[in-house]
Amino acid sequence: MKVTMRKLLITLTILMCLASLGFGKKQDSTSKQLNKLFEDDLEFSLRQDPLFATFYGDHRFDDKLPQVSLDDINQRAKQTTVFLERLNGIDRNKLSSGDKTNYDIFKRELENGIKWNQLHSYLMPISQMGGFYTQFAQLPDNLTLNTIRDYENYIARLNAFRLYTQQYIELMRTGIKEGMTPPKIILEEIPQSLESLIAEDINDSKLFEPFKKYPQIFSQAEQERLSETGREAIKQSVRPAYQQLLEFIRQEYIPAGKDNISIYSLPNGKEYYQHCIHYYTTLNLSPEQIFQTGQKEVERIHGQMTELVARTGFKGDLAGFRKFLQTDARFRVDSPEQLLKEAAWIMKKTDGQLPKYFNHLPRTPVGLKKVPQYVEAKSPTAYYNGPTMDKTIAGFYYINTYNIKNKSLYNLTATTLHETNPGHHLQIAIQQELEDLPPFRKMTGFTAYTEGWALYAEQLGEEMELYEDDYSRFGKLDSEIWRACRLVVDTGIHHFGWSRQKAIDYMLENTSLDKENITIEVDRYIVWPGQALSYKIGEMKIMELRRLAEKKLGRNFDIRQFHNVILSNGAVPLDILENNVHKWLE
Repeated sequence: MKVTMRKLLITLTILMCLASLGFGKKQDSTSKQLNKLFEDDLEFSLRQDPLFATFYGDHRFDDKLPQVSLDDINQRAKQTTVFLERLNGIDRNKLSSGDKTNYDIFKRELENGIKWNQLHSYLMPISQMGGFYTQFAQLPDNLTLNTIRDYENYIARLNAFRLYTQQYIELMRTGIKEGMTPPKIILEEIPQSLESLIAEDINDSKLFEPFKKYPQIFSQAEQERLSETGREAIKQSVRPAYQQLLEFIRQEYIPAGKDNISIYSLPNGKEYYQHCIHYYTTLNLSPEQIFQTGQKEVERIHGQMTELVARTGFKGDLAGFRKFLQTDARFRVDSPEQLLKEAAWIMKKTDGQLPKYFNHLPRTPVGLKKVPQYVEAKSPTAYYNGPTMDKTIAGFYYINTYNIKNKSLYNLTATTLHETNPGHHLQIAIQQELEDLPPFRKMTGFTAYTEGWALYAEQLGEEMELYEDDYSRFGKLDSEIWRACRLVVDTGIHHFGWSRQKAIDYMLENTSLDKENITIEVDRYIVWPGQALSYKIGEMKIMELRRLAEKKLGRNFDIRQFHNVILSNGAVPLDILENNVHKWLE
């Protein structure tokens, strides 16, 4: 019965993949050629990255981890070039409009992959924000363990972690030789996170959690065997791997870290940063353009904030109002549980408003969790993890409850709208559920689109009447000016040579974030150049397109139809998004 059910599930999975690829419909030879390429690329990706395969819902490789040696990376790069050559051999002019979009996006993804490889980005795989070592620690949260085989596969991955870590260490040693290392001030923050993962008592290990609660159908003997085998795997593989990584970081990596925080300090720094800008914004923008745009947006939003403060009756300037928000007891919580409850109320209140603004809502739910303890000290205030492709795990909104006394409520509404509905969760869950996209499109996330949409969702909250007072509205403006400041600070650090302290001071002057959170944010911009640009650039483009639609359609403008145009094709580069809106208007 078990074998029969497995065969049935595999068959159904294959049929669903073929259907989403367009098989089952009448296709011409060019379309079939394109879809065969998509299929081959997906199969290659699943085999090369077993963790991605598990997330995707393909469980053929659940006992394996990726191979990340230099040879493996180079082989993958060669195969990407082969796929690009095959794509260039397909006559784009013979494709339908939808397939032309698929073609263009696939080509951009392949070219980006080749460029990142040429820049040797894989030689800097970790930062204070985490990397493979924190992702592995979260493995229990991203697995569904229902059978003996599931547990045995999980244990096999625990045993494979030591080699996996050694391969990453060798990559970083190569990075040291080539001058491809993160700044020293950033690397000095990693040991704290690693130490929290090396539990003295294995029972306290994050990775031992699956062995504390089993499905009821497991016998006592099976539970004891799996627990002992899992404990031994953590003892012999996981803990030594984390310890080896910690020693490498302290003894080799930190001493090799760069004193200069700009990405320009890398051998290929200027080219690297320009690619970061293009990759994350999907537009051809210069650092100077972005810097100037950021300054103008900061000035504009600053004016709106000043007007709002006057409306509240507060006696004082903007700096005084920010200090009031940071210290007044009404905006504080006493416990992590209280913060989570406040966020849950905002999420539920939002759900009731969604049908007025969207004619297509996702079936997949979104949950709420605390940021894991081992990364919370250096993590942002909140983030979102999307659902697995097989829908066995929901999307989750993670809230950072570290140092709870410094957490504020006045900006919680904007943050929650950004991370859940109508922001990240609504957009990503809808994208995964679109039936007419090939599989790779369901997993593609252009940052300017996804983060631009989430910041737009914060602005939409005003129309949805989700900001209940001027303090939460100030939180929305503060969130927006924070993203505008990123345009200035990111380019300031990497292009104009700003110091870390100058970036922190600029953020302190123009946002309400406390110094602790601002320092975390600035360090993020240092190690993730270009990514922070995507939010405001994407939001500005979506707002520009909405104003265009409102002007052209007048009284015929329907907000639900507009949102459908933005969301119904999944994540796309901003130039393609603009074309989609223009076609709809025509």
